[in-house]
Amino acid sequence: MTETLAADSPGLTPALREAPPIPPFSKRTKFSAFRSLLLRDMSVLDKDLREFLPNTLVQPILLVFTLTYVFPEIGQGVGAGGNGGEARFATLLLGGMVAQAIIFSGIFRVALPVAREFDVTSEIEDRVLAPISVNLIAIERIVAGALQSFFAGLVVFPIAAFLPVTPIYVAVDWPILITVSLLVCFTSSAIGLTVGTRFDPRLVPPLASFVALPLAFLGCIFFTWNSLTPVLWLKYAVLINPLVYMSEGFRAALTEGVPIMPLPIIYGALTGFTILFTILGVTGFKKRVLS
Repeated sequence: MTETLAADSPGLTPALREAPPIPPFSKRTKFSAFRSLLLRDMSVLDKDLREFLPNTLVQPILLVFTLTYVFPEIGQGVGAGGNGGEARFATLLLGGMVAQAIIFSGIFRVALPVAREFDVTSEIEDRVLAPISVNLIAIERIVAGALQSFFAGLVVFPIAAFLPVTPIYVAVDWPILITVSLLVCFTSSAIGLTVGTRFDPRLVPPLASFVALPLAFLGCIFFTWNSLTPVLWLKYAVLINPLVYMSEGFRAALTEGVPIMPLPIIYGALTGFTILFTILGVTGFKKRVLS
């Protein structure tokens, strides 16, 4: 209907009436723009490596060093059953520490930069000039954050695996490790985008700090989900915490002999969280761009 009215409008010259519509950008152009944005975000990580590494390493090093090195050395081991209990604790802590590093890196490395781009630096105006849709720009932020959080997990793994004085029983299940890592990294980054598009940049650090403690201490980092059976109400209350499924998933991928949550529940929950927070993050990003 619009095209008919435009063609019949007397004010339009014949050349304008017959002018073809502007063709959409090709897939190659979109891919090139997406890749350029991704490389740009990853180059920022390279420049901020001196800040990234301390922020990623300090807390895991202190926790692992204190709980699995100092305590056993001074005879105050964590875990029942003497040396066997200490070894089991160090083993189950491995998956929890990797999950914690990934989720906090994903949230902080996405939420704060995105919030600043909208409210402080206005860098978002440069991004939306790229020849791709706003939705794809938001997806690119999730992908970049997922890659950065994956790197954080890689950095923390040797600390949690080799620093404890008690032996760690590592048994890598590669299919589970790859699939769980993908889901955990994308979930963490999507949570970061959701937070970054819905809160003022001044509120992001205190909000993250306020949420970090309950998220960590009730995220099954220091204990398995099955061990909460004596506190049954808490066992089911913590199921709203994405970190629970992340910790249990990495235990399934990296260790054996540790009682964990059934894998279908882990995969189902992580997939659901990934979809939910991706939708919330992308819609929030689009709303902020168009407002």
